[in-house]
Amino acid sequence: MLVAVCGGFVAIFAYTRIFENRAGSYSGEMSTSSPLHLAAFEPHNISDVSYPDLTFAAEKAVHCVVHVKTKSMEDTYASFWDYVYGRRSQTPREGFVGSGVIISPDGYIVTNNHVIQRSDEIEVVLNDRRSFTAKLIGTDPTTDLALLKVDETDLPYLTFGDSEATRVGEWVLAVGNPFNLTSTVTAGIVSAKGRDLGIIGTHSRSRYKTAQAGIESYIQTDAAINPGNSGGALVNISGELIGINAALYSRTGEFTGNAFAIPTTIVQKVIADLREFGIVQRAMLGIDFKEIDDKFAKEKGIKLEGVYVDSLNVNGGAAIAGIKQGNVVISINDITVNSFAEVREQINKYRPNDQVKVSVIRDKKMQPFTVTLRNIDNTTEILRGDNSGIILGAVFEEVSQREKRDLGITSGVRIKDAGQGKLSGIRNGFIVTAVNDKPVNSAKDIQTIVDAVEERGQILIKGISRRGEVSYYLINK
Repeated sequence: MLVAVCGGFVAIFAYTRIFENRAGSYSGEMSTSSPLHLAAFEPHNISDVSYPDLTFAAEKAVHCVVHVKTKSMEDTYASFWDYVYGRRSQTPREGFVGSGVIISPDGYIVTNNHVIQRSDEIEVVLNDRRSFTAKLIGTDPTTDLALLKVDETDLPYLTFGDSEATRVGEWVLAVGNPFNLTSTVTAGIVSAKGRDLGIIGTHSRSRYKTAQAGIESYIQTDAAINPGNSGGALVNISGELIGINAALYSRTGEFTGNAFAIPTTIVQKVIADLREFGIVQRAMLGIDFKEIDDKFAKEKGIKLEGVYVDSLNVNGGAAIAGIKQGNVVISINDITVNSFAEVREQINKYRPNDQVKVSVIRDKKMQPFTVTLRNIDNTTEILRGDNSGIILGAVFEEVSQREKRDLGITSGVRIKDAGQGKLSGIRNGFIVTAVNDKPVNSAKDIQTIVDAVEERGQILIKGISRRGEVSYYLINK
């Protein structure tokens, strides 16, 4: 047993001496001549990662975004006989709430049209809790924008950034008042640009599209937006306004990762027109487009780029410039367009009588054309809003086709401000559908009928409230 134990120890000693020397020799060869290297693992240090600093943009934006609260007046009757004799009183009713963005130190505020469209009174609450009654300057249902004004100076405001320069993947902040939670800031990235959702007005979802459709070219973002964010600001990391938050895509009505903002390329033009003319100057190419998919490109033997000219208005600017059916529009003023939403976004920056460079592919060659844009009446004149004059002491504004359809009417013009004249007994927002049994669709129609009435003659006004109640008013000229 003693010999066996001693033999075991000798064997172990000999084994370790021989193989340790071989391992050392092998390791040395690896370190000097082998092309293989072992990858060293080092724990990731999160402090080494660089993230954008969003605090400057957030601190700047929250002071420039306001809380918009609306009220509408509801007719009430104390008794049955008050109803019979029309002795009604008006009770304020809480309406929509949303957000708005101060864009000038003298109190101009931009918001969404759907936030204020059925309101009789608009209240604006600043981040410092000051409250003002806002005046409605103008609306544009086609882009879902509205312009308000408060009588105050030296207000904090956001400057416009270049939404066209915004890149997919760029960090942005959404600032607003979701669920009445004031001064809320959420962050995300730009998910896509030029989104066309077909949610404004009577916009057609067909593949044939014209310049008369709703203006949609949204910036898509994953910054959280919820009810109450409408009209709020989408800002870049420099604190510049690049969009007005307008919509969210959700099966539940609450945020699920897709939110949409109106780009400032559209906002700036609409707001400037409302301030100057009282109506947005719609510039048109005079082209009906068809977007190009893979099947259509193969069918026509064209590249999968641009937008296809399906037909033209023979008296429109594009036809006069020389563009023809079958051409493919590639760019407008050297900015590439690949969808109708992108075409609308570019054209909407201009007014009738402005000239744009339109580059098209014809016979597989690039050709530039200079197009003079025209208005909806196919002229180059600047149009004036129907509310530019005062009739019977009141100011009027147009009613969108969508609202007419919702109310079941075929004509109508809204009283924007009843004033202190003969219509002072009618509340703001009342839609006049006929005067002396003649349908009206503009203030000019009303003026024509009133002018034909003899002095001290009677004027019968028929109209409908926002709640669908039909009323008649008889006044003396």
